[in-house]
Amino acid sequence: MPHLPTPTLRFAALGVALLAALPLTARPAAADATLVIEADTGKVLHAEHATYPWYPASTSKLMTMYLTLKAVKEGRLTIDSLVTVSPVAVSQAPSKMGFAAGTQLTVDNALKMMMVKSANDIAVVLAEAVGGSVEGFADQMNAASRRLGMTQSSWVNPNGLPADEQVSSARDMAILARAILRELPEYEMYWHIPAIKFGRRVMRNTNGLIGRYPDADGMKTGFICASGFNVVATATRNGRKLIVVVFGSRSGAARSEKAAQLFEKGFASGGLSWLMPSLGTVDALQPIAAAPVNMRDDVCGKHRKRPASEEEDDDTTQASNPDVDQSSAYAMTTNSLGARAVKGPLLGPLQASVPVTVYTGPQRSDGGAGLAQVASVRRKKPRINIATDSDGKPKTANASAGFAPAAAETKPVAAPDDAKPKQAGKKKTGTKKPADKKPEDKSADSKSGTQAKSAKQ
Repeated sequence: MPHLPTPTLRFAALGVALLAALPLTARPAAADATLVIEADTGKVLHAEHATYPWYPASTSKLMTMYLTLKAVKEGRLTIDSLVTVSPVAVSQAPSKMGFAAGTQLTVDNALKMMMVKSANDIAVVLAEAVGGSVEGFADQMNAASRRLGMTQSSWVNPNGLPADEQVSSARDMAILARAILRELPEYEMYWHIPAIKFGRRVMRNTNGLIGRYPDADGMKTGFICASGFNVVATATRNGRKLIVVVFGSRSGAARSEKAAQLFEKGFASGGLSWLMPSLGTVDALQPIAAAPVNMRDDVCGKHRKRPASEEEDDDTTQASNPDVDQSSAYAMTTNSLGARAVKGPLLGPLQASVPVTVYTGPQRSDGGAGLAQVASVRRKKPRINIATDSDGKPKTANASAGFAPAAAETKPVAAPDDAKPKQAGKKKTGTKKPADKKPEDKSADSKSGTQAKSAKQ
C-alpha cells in the first residue's frame, strides 16, 4: 500500500486540529443548554452544551439564598433579623416588590419574596445585610464559587440583572444546587413555596413546574433577553432526587416543558443506566472557553407579539408551542398505554395551593409566617365559628381561613361567641326564655355569612 504524500498528511492533521478547536468558539446549534444529574452522587445522566458559558439571570438568586442561609446557619444573622431597604435596592429594575427606602422586613420574609416573586430589590437588601454592600457580597459570591468548584462563574450582582461579567454555566449551577441540597437541607421550604400573599396581592412562584409537575420540589427560574428562559429545578421520585438545568429556552412554557421531559428521561434511566455510556460526574465536565451565548435576537427580537418576561409560565402557552417535544418519555409511554396520541403538554393543570403570608416589619408574635407554615399545609374541616356554605366549606376568599395567621391582613369571618349574648341583650329585656336563643343563633349565623361574603376579594 503506497504511503500518502506528506502534503496530504499535513492537510488531514490541520483538519483534525480545526475540528477539535471548533467547540471553543462556536455557538451551540440548538441554542440551549441542558443537564440532568443525580443529586446524591453528582452522576451525569444527560448533558448538552452544559459547559458553555451562559448568563444565569435570576438563577443567580440561588447563590444569594445560599450565602444568606449560610450566614444564618453560622449565626451571623437569624431568620428573624431585620433587614432594611436601601436606595440602591429601590433603584433596581423589575421584577421587584417596590418597597420605599427605609422599609424593614425579616430575613425570613425577604427570602420568600426573593425566591417566589424573584424580587430584584429584595436580593439587594439581603446582599447588603450579608456582605455590607453589593460589591462586598459579589466578592463573597465569587469566593463561594471558587470553593465549590464553579470554575465558569463570575458574579457582580446578587439578582442576575444584565451585566457582561455575570456569567455561569449549566454545569456550575448544578454544582451550586447540589451544595444547597447537601449543606442546607433544613431550609428546603424556601425553594418550593408555590405562592406568597402580601396584603391582598397573591404572587405565584415563577417556577412553572411547582404545582404542575407532580414530582417537582423546587429551585429557581431566571430570564433576561441575553440568557433566554432559564431554570434550575429538582424533583424526587421513589426517594431518588434529580437536578435539571435548562438554559436558553425561547419561552417560559418551553422551559418548563423541557425540564419536565428531562426529569422523565432521568427517572426512566434508573433501571437501565448500566446500558448507557458513562458521562462521569458533574464536576468532571470540561468547561468550554467561549464568549457567553447571547439569546437577545432569538428571545426578544421583533418577531415577538409581546415583550418577553419572567411571568410567562402560565397555563395557556404550551399547547401549540413548536419547542415542545411530543416524543418525550412521558408522551411515548402514554401513547403505548392509552392507544392514542398525546396532544397536550407534559405538565398538568396548576394545582390549588395555599399562599404563604409575607409582610414588612418585625416577626409577629403570632408566628405570622415561618417555615412551619409551608410544611404544615393540610386540608382541614372548618372551625365551628367560621361561617360555612351548604358544602361545609368556609365562605372566604382564602380557603385556608382556619390556617392563615393574623399576618394575612383579613378581617375575622365571625364575631367571637362571647360577644353574641351582649348584642342580643340590648334588643330584649325581662325574663329570658330558652326559646329566645334560636332567633339569636340565626342572627349570629346571618351576620357571619354577611361578614364572610364581604371578605371575598
